[in-house]
Amino acid sequence: MIEQISIYLIAMILGIMLFFSFVIAPVVFTTLDEDNARKFIRRIFPFYYNVNLTISFVILLIFLFLSKLGVDFYLILLITILFATSNYLLMPLINKYRDEKQDKKFKYSHFISVVINFVQMICLVFLLV
Repeated sequence: MIEQISIYLIAMILGIMLFFSFVIAPVVFTTLDEDNARKFIRRIFPFYYNVNLTISFVILLIFLFLSKLGVDFYLILLITILFATSNYLLMPLINKYRDEKQDKKFKYSHFISVVINFVQMICLVFLLV
């Protein structure tokens, strides 16, 4: 039963990530002007990361409780660490570089965040199959 809950939570994270990447972000940038889009994204991304960080941490606890310490555990650990890194290290840098108009650093940092998201999604799919 509890193992099934972890599967649902993994699917939930993947669903949130896909919805955010392919619905929320494109709609925001095609609907709002640049200033309002920036404000909205800066407000919603911390929620996005923290919700996913919390869910992934719960999955880690479930895996620990079940003594499921194989590849799946280390994948969800990686996913959790990447959510924390993205929220608490990368996002502040991205915002700083954007504010300071350091375009090369902004583009590079943003690219890294996109790659991290993609890697996390691949790991989540792997956990579900």
